[in-house]
This record gives sequence, C-alpha cells and structure tokens, in this order.
Amino acid sequence: MQALLVFLIVAALSLLASSRSLLDPGRFPALAQLAASGLLFLIFGALLGPSLLGVLTARNLESLRPLVALGLGTGGVLLGLNLEPRLLRLLPRPVYAAAVAHAGTAFLFVALPLSVPLLLSMGLRPLVAVGAAALLGAAASLSSGHFAVLGYRNGRLERARGLGVALLTMMDDAVGLGVLALGLVLGATGNAAEGLGLVSLALLLGVACGALLAFLTYSLKDLAEQTTVTLGMVALVGGAAAYLRLSSLLAGVACGATLALMGGRTAERVSRALSRVERPTYLLLVFMVGCHIHARDVSAWALLPAYVGLRFLGKVLGGRFAQRLTAGVLDLPPRFGYALISQGGLALCLVAEYVMLVPGSLSQRVLDVVAVGAVVNEMLAHGAFRHVLAAEPRGPAAPQTPSAGDAGVAA
Repeated sequence: MQALLVFLIVAALSLLASSRSLLDPGRFPALAQLAASGLLFLIFGALLGPSLLGVLTARNLESLRPLVALGLGTGGVLLGLNLEPRLLRLLPRPVYAAAVAHAGTAFLFVALPLSVPLLLSMGLRPLVAVGAAALLGAAASLSSGHFAVLGYRNGRLERARGLGVALLTMMDDAVGLGVLALGLVLGATGNAAEGLGLVSLALLLGVACGALLAFLTYSLKDLAEQTTVTLGMVALVGGAAAYLRLSSLLAGVACGATLALMGGRTAERVSRALSRVERPTYLLLVFMVGCHIHARDVSAWALLPAYVGLRFLGKVLGGRFAQRLTAGVLDLPPRFGYALISQGGLALCLVAEYVMLVPGSLSQRVLDVVAVGAVVNEMLAHGAFRHVLAAEPRGPAAPQTPSAGDAGVAA
C-alpha cells in the first residue's frame, strides 16, 4: 500500500512538473527552473516526509529502501556508461588537471572548515568526522553543466565553450565517487580494512554483472528483449548490492564502466534502453531523498550557510585555476567559475548512499545540508550564470526555456 501511494504521488507530481504553464519561465521562473532540474520533487518529498506533513512515515521509508537502491544502481550504470575509454585517452593532461583543480578547490574549501564543527559538536571519532566532512566536500565539488547546455542550445553561449563546461563538470563526478568510496571505507564498519573490503566487493559485483549483461545481450536482436534483459540486470546490480549491504551506486558505476570498456553495440544498446527510464528513475530517487530530509534539524540549518558560501567561493576560485591550466587547450567561457555553481543529481546520490550504509545522526545531518544546499545552489546558479553570459559576444538568442531532458542522474 505504501509503495502504491508513493507511485501515485510521483505520477501526480510528474504531470504537474510537465505542465507548460508551470514550465513557462516568464510566469514562474523559480518553479520552472526547479521543475526542469528535478529539484521540485526534492521539495515535495520533504513536505510529504515524516518531518513535516507525515504523509509517508519512517516505517514507510524503511520499506521503500529497495526503490532507493534501484535508483542508485541505475544512476551508477548510466554514469559508468559515460566513461568512454577512447574519449578519456584523447583528452590532454591539462584537461585532467583543470578538472581536479576546480573540483578539488571546492572540496578543500568545504571539507576542511566544516570538519571542525562536526568533530566538536557530535563528539565522534576523528575518522568518522573526517569521512562525513569528506562527503560534504565531495558533494560540494560536483557541478552540473545544464545551464551551459541550455546556453549553447539557444545561442547565448558559444557551442565550444558550452561543451567545455559540460566536459569538466562531467569529469568531476570521478572526484565525488572517489570520496564516497573513501567515506564508506572510513565509516561503514568502523574498521578501515573491512570498509575497503566492502567497497572492493561492490566494485567486483558491478564488474561481474556488467560482464554478464554484455554476454546476455550480445546476440539479442529484438528491442523488447534487449530492454527487458537490461532493466533486469540493472535491478540485479542494485538489489544484490543492497541485500549484501554494499554500495549500489559504486556497483552500478563498475557495471556501466565494464560495458563502456567493452564498447561496441552492446554498450550503445544498453545506454539506449536505460535512457527510456532515466528521467522517471531520477525523479523518483530525488523524491525519496527529499522524504528523508529532517527539516527540523537546527544544527543542519546552522551549517547550511557555511556550506553554500564556502562552496561558492571554492567554485569561483577553482574556475580561475581551471582557466589558467587549460589556456590554449580548451575553450572555456570567461568567469568560468560562475558556470559551476549549479549542483547535479549525483550529489544527492552520494548522500543518499551514505545515509543508507552509514546510518546515524551524522550521516543524516550530511544529507540535510547537501539536499537543502542543492536547492539553494540551483537558485544561485541562475543569477551566477548571467555573469558568464554577460561576457559572451552578443548574438541572436532564442528565449531560454528549461528543458526536462537537460536534467538527469548524471547532470
């Protein structure tokens, strides 16, 4: 009954978010922006969750954990499929250095200062507090390139510069996933060696499922069979990892990366099949993350301004470093750091995975700060991106209408 209620709520919200009147930026610019990015579902989830209206209780959320694991596994597979080995080999070293620079600067700006209040206010072991601060830094390091995509699609941003922004924001996903693995190693069991073993086991599970999926779909010709087998294997990745108390997200990334490494028609078919369920899965996952927010956590609200402000400074400064490192190699827009303020859905995936595998008041606080911070950063990003467009040469521009297809799990 609870699962049926969730699906009905998400279906109703999907129809609402698809309304043309709601998506009209001339009438409701803030709602249109949040609907296009999917974060409107995060707000609705928080309103309907146990901490506010209580339409869904804590017991309901516990019974719906498999849905969260399924969403995380699907998102991980999509992220792994984006790891094109040929593209990664062709990229020059300054591009990698720039990606590390802009993501690493935001990470350090957030993780180092916020580790102090986490350690002092909760009386935790240093390794646990460091792991939680690292997750905050990892979420802060992630950016979404959907504003740049919209910019070059409507002619307000040069295509080469828009693709440069999208490329660097895609590459910083690796930083976030690496820090998630580190946070799970430090906090999942209390023993770093055991945590490392669990993370390695999740990666091995993903590689095995990816190889099995490639074998099962190699000779399939029918599109319906291909889609059925693909969705079944993706569900197996997330479900098996959740059953074994492993990271569904990391297992999914390993599965997708295995398929991308094999290449050929198999990876293309799997990607095409998953693209049909990417948006609904993402919206359901965002809604479920919103339901887990504790809106009455005063300590999380106290950390929120520091998290948002330090991340903003880190992104602006990191953008300057990235521009210097890629001078003459990659065409980036002026004031590149202001194009990195928006956060992608992967930040929500990271904290959702962390709160599932490392339950407790600390991981809950991390989720609250990052989830609410994602909404705030999305609103700040709209104004910040105007600084990027102001430095662009003037040309014919079409009205900027947010597109639902520009926001996804890997946004």
